[in-house]
Amino acid sequence: MAENSSTLGVTNDQQPKRPIRLGFSLLIGPACWLGPYVGVSATLLPAKIGQLAPADKVPLVAAASAIAMTVATIANIIAGALSDVTRSKHGKRTPWIVINSILSALCLVGLSMATSVTMLLVIWGIYQAVLNAVVAPMIAQISDRVAPKWRGTISSFYGIGQAFGNYGSGIIASQFIDTTAVGIQVLATFALVGGLLSAFLAKEPSNLDEPKVKFDASTLKQNFMFPTKGARDYYLALAGKMLMVTGQYVIVGYQLYIFTDYMNLSKGATAASIATMSSILMVTGILFTALAGPISDKIHRLKAPVALTTILLGVGAFFPFFSPKPWTMFAYALVAGIGMGAYNAVDQALNVAVLPNPNSAAKDLGIINMANTLGQVFGPMIAAVAISTMGYKAMFPVETIICVVGGLLIMLIKRVK
Repeated sequence: MAENSSTLGVTNDQQPKRPIRLGFSLLIGPACWLGPYVGVSATLLPAKIGQLAPADKVPLVAAASAIAMTVATIANIIAGALSDVTRSKHGKRTPWIVINSILSALCLVGLSMATSVTMLLVIWGIYQAVLNAVVAPMIAQISDRVAPKWRGTISSFYGIGQAFGNYGSGIIASQFIDTTAVGIQVLATFALVGGLLSAFLAKEPSNLDEPKVKFDASTLKQNFMFPTKGARDYYLALAGKMLMVTGQYVIVGYQLYIFTDYMNLSKGATAASIATMSSILMVTGILFTALAGPISDKIHRLKAPVALTTILLGVGAFFPFFSPKPWTMFAYALVAGIGMGAYNAVDQALNVAVLPNPNSAAKDLGIINMANTLGQVFGPMIAAVAISTMGYKAMFPVETIICVVGGLLIMLIKRVK
């Protein structure tokens, strides 16, 4: 991948060796913020909603997704922008990661104790705000502290962490479908310990020597507004990512109900099936994430791998369309795990490569990573419409179409090979 001086925090010459310690920080970090989020949103939150309001569980899951979208979209951008201008002896990212990891764990504990749908949704909204104040500063460290020649490799560390969090959480959460409060509290512990450990391993240096930012009109435009100059490829990456995540969460957002309502499994069989599916996704995801990042660094290609793996995710969705049997979801998990693993290995490297301005990296990456939030919201909402109008079977080709369009948008990027 080309080295563009306009988008570098660290040059290749300044970083001859792989920043392995930072890599492990960026493995543990996403595992321990994404794991609790996915475990709760995909399994334990729907289960708790089903306990509190069984007759309205499908629209309430969609409502929870809408709240998540609204709060997280705003929080991701604002927290990223504020971390860009933070000056402290612990750097500009670490204070945000530490404080908000603690707050996110407390929110999850509160969520576990909610006794009404209203209380549940309010706490869920607060949790989204503090969670995204962890996410935006954390991912910006790739832009801040990793040279272009190592970004595929370090993006692989981040992707492996995502795989552990995304899929390992399903294994954990599936054990607590009947005891949701305990399950949420277990995941809160992961959020707390993992966030603090990630910040410790990152060992971010002081940035007190950096010029303090004056809040005039120019600063507000650079640090708090959507980028406009030289941002074509940036927005293509954002749109492609949003469609990929949307397609993924068409299924993930309703995986519990796919097993119980579409495949008519018992609670025990559902728990076992979710655990099996999550295991397949995790193993394939970790394996292909570990392989794809270093290969991307070696061949100097980012665009095609991201586009092809996005399309591959959609291909896997056809299996459960043809038969309402658990094995079809396992087949989907195998194909999706391969695609998501390779995608996660190079996705963040691609995002960094298309940044319009390195001085607003966290804010701009926050906007791109807003695609995660939007996708995680749009996916369940689209699935809810498909389920209510045409039945569960309709959701699977919908995912395929969304992912194919996302892959094609990625291929339109010009700046990156």
